[in-house]
Amino acid sequence: MTKGKFDVLLGLQWGDEGKGKVVDVLTPRYDVVARFQGGPNAGHTLIFDDKKFVLRSIPSGVFQGDKTNIIGNGMVLDAALFQAEAEALEAAGIDLKSRLLISKKAHLILPTHRLLDSALEASKGSAKVGTTGRGIGPTYTDKAARTGLRVGDLLRSDFEERYARIRAAHERTLKSLNFEYELSSIESKWREGIAYMKSFCLVDSEHYLNKILREGKKTLCEGAQGTMLDVDFGSYPYVTSSNTICAGACTGLGVAPHNIGKVFGIMKAYCTRVGSGPFPTELFDADGEAMCDRGFEFGAVTGRRRRCGWIDLVALRYAIRLNGVTDLILMKSDVLDTFKTVKACVAYGLPDGTETDEFPFDCEAVKPLYEEFPGWLTDLTKVTGEDEFPEEFNSYISFLEEYLETPVSIVSVGPDRKQTVFRKL
Repeated sequence: MTKGKFDVLLGLQWGDEGKGKVVDVLTPRYDVVARFQGGPNAGHTLIFDDKKFVLRSIPSGVFQGDKTNIIGNGMVLDAALFQAEAEALEAAGIDLKSRLLISKKAHLILPTHRLLDSALEASKGSAKVGTTGRGIGPTYTDKAARTGLRVGDLLRSDFEERYARIRAAHERTLKSLNFEYELSSIESKWREGIAYMKSFCLVDSEHYLNKILREGKKTLCEGAQGTMLDVDFGSYPYVTSSNTICAGACTGLGVAPHNIGKVFGIMKAYCTRVGSGPFPTELFDADGEAMCDRGFEFGAVTGRRRRCGWIDLVALRYAIRLNGVTDLILMKSDVLDTFKTVKACVAYGLPDGTETDEFPFDCEAVKPLYEEFPGWLTDLTKVTGEDEFPEEFNSYISFLEEYLETPVSIVSVGPDRKQTVFRKL
């Protein structure tokens, strides 16, 4: 029997690389799209047919009607936010219940998890991580502590007793933090969301995915956030609470490592970051402002202005090696269309006066060392094929491929799904 493959698509920087658009573009090549980690702290923006959609927990393949989409066991779900997101899609004409499955093993974000997120962040003072306040961290904490509730628990007869026990423990913590809160309205919306979520098909997604693998079908595994926010390998402690790297697809979906096929790594032609934490190439000048304004760099979930800087090839090569990336996808090249000079960080200057091109344990005090390239000064948004790329842009891509030792297979030249150039895929 012919076996299928699990291809993985994930971000290589600090998130916000444009994963949603690329998943949507690639979905016609697959039978299933499955999210493997994160929760409503992710914001995947898709633009097509003059419409804009922002997905937070729902996989980005839902706009292709004949594809199955799965919320995997590695995710965490807020029932109230899920309901709001899903009903907005249904109002736009998406028949969601016919194309979305939810893993019974995905963990539930409880109302008190959101309160704990805010209380714990406030208690850190100047050491704030910069969370989205969606309850992600406390939910993963309970998962690791083996005290959490999962989607499958909604089907248990003693669900209310389990929920009451966890809520009471959370409220004791909130009291110890002297955090004032009002729970009833949040809990009321959450309960509505719970009832709505139960109307979807709740499955043992690991069995489903391995069954379609045996049938020779193909799955695209969709990540959230970015490699540099991975809880183990990112800029800790300014990271998310899950494994955003390729290995996270195995644990977040029940996929055996030897069944992973292609690994698509997405990167911007520059860098952005939301929230606190080190950002070696961050710009505080007119170039940084131009990147932000031209790239509309505001968080899809929080609306926060993103920090902007030049592309960091030291961090990128580190991310590529961690993930085993086979194909690079270059996003938002058009944002740099007006720059006379484009820079790329190729090494770090360390506090002791030495240099390195390896990503260090602590990148808080490193100084970026740049290589400069002539800008292409061309409106890339009008380009429809690689043969139309200006010479300067081709040279920039060639340098990226040489330094990163990985081919750039897709280039995005605008937000619409049609503004996508396939090179080597």
